[in-house]
Amino acid sequence: MQASYDPTSTESTALSSGRYVRLGPFQIDQQRQEITKNGEKLKLQGKVYRVLMALLEKPGEVVTREELRQRLWPAETYVNYDANVNTTVNKLRLALGDSSDKPIYIETIPRRGYCLLVRPEISATSMIMTGSVSERGELSAKLSGNSDARPHATVWNVAVIIGLLLAGILLGAGLTRWWISQFASTSPWH
Repeated sequence: MQASYDPTSTESTALSSGRYVRLGPFQIDQQRQEITKNGEKLKLQGKVYRVLMALLEKPGEVVTREELRQRLWPAETYVNYDANVNTTVNKLRLALGDSSDKPIYIETIPRRGYCLLVRPEISATSMIMTGSVSERGELSAKLSGNSDARPHATVWNVAVIIGLLLAGILLGAGLTRWWISQFASTSPWH
């Protein structure tokens, strides 16, 4: 069961209400601090994961560069914060298949910070393998049915392409033979 979205509540509270967070094809397991895409595990470094969590806590709102700096580095750390924040956000975008030019998930707010464009879905159960055993069996049967249909379609596509190629070759050979016979009969050498 998914938690409902209430803009008056804080997202960090909503995030704590469920173990799993769904963001498009991505699922974040907050307990294990893992992110998967369509069931395949992605590798995110600690700072990249923390930036993602900061954005998930405030979807649709600006997460300032200062908030990210405080979250990523202790006060006594001396690094080039701007370059490191940019690099960390770019690594997150790369992992999500996003770009700053045409953002799907993370929008840059110039000189201020970043904004998560997609509202996350929060759940106590994994959204990849939800449902009863019988529903999973039905889903598995449907998937296997679809996977059987696809190779048959591919075989037919290949057969049609080969047939068209052979027809083209035969037509070309027939036209060439006809043209040669016409040319030979009208040739002044005969």
